[in-house]
Amino acid sequence: MAGVQANREQARGSTLDSNIAATSDPRNALYRFLQACLRIAAPVYLRYQARGVEHVPQRGPALFVVNHQSFLDPVMVALPISRPVRFLARDTLYRGPLIRALFDKIYTIPINRGAASSATIRQATSQLQQGFLVGIFPEGTRSADGRIGALKPGFIALVRRADVPVIPVGLAGTGAAFPRGAWFVRPKTCRVVFGAPLQPEILAQLKGHGSEQALLEVVRDAMQRCYVEARDWQSR
Repeated sequence: MAGVQANREQARGSTLDSNIAATSDPRNALYRFLQACLRIAAPVYLRYQARGVEHVPQRGPALFVVNHQSFLDPVMVALPISRPVRFLARDTLYRGPLIRALFDKIYTIPINRGAASSATIRQATSQLQQGFLVGIFPEGTRSADGRIGALKPGFIALVRRADVPVIPVGLAGTGAAFPRGAWFVRPKTCRVVFGAPLQPEILAQLKGHGSEQALLEVVRDAMQRCYVEARDWQSR
């Protein structure tokens, strides 16, 4: 199947069946079922492809910093990874017991978008310390035009507390596929690029108080490179 085979023309391409797994971090049955269905549908309907998945550790923790275009973004990032990714999601999306139960099953972590509470930071840090993958959208909201906006400083506390690899991720096409106000996903091309982890020695230098702006710039620059690569790949 084309969607599950490697894109041999891309030197850094990856397959949806990337075999990235950790025995200590299994996916539950619902997560596996939804992921299996989407691995069939997304390459056909959205011409979905991802590259750079080799940067995701097969075991142990990592923090994904991802640009935000659409509600599709967590799905597109998690799709090629055979480990659950625990994304922070704003608490206003938890509407009713059924939605809350679903979000719990797909490992989301509720967050107040206006202010990253200490409880949320502790919960996300705990997930990382247990060896799990956690995803965040440092912009704090979906981009109106697809471009990466200013990053909110709330995630800095998470970077400081959790001494784990920080992996930038760039998405392109998801905003067109499922824009604000849409009820249905449109058949638009979607691309995802996983970048190399940020240099730990650079992060170590910027974790101290007073280095917040420099840390924001380093993270945003890495996200921007991934986004530009995904956007250029999408347009070909």
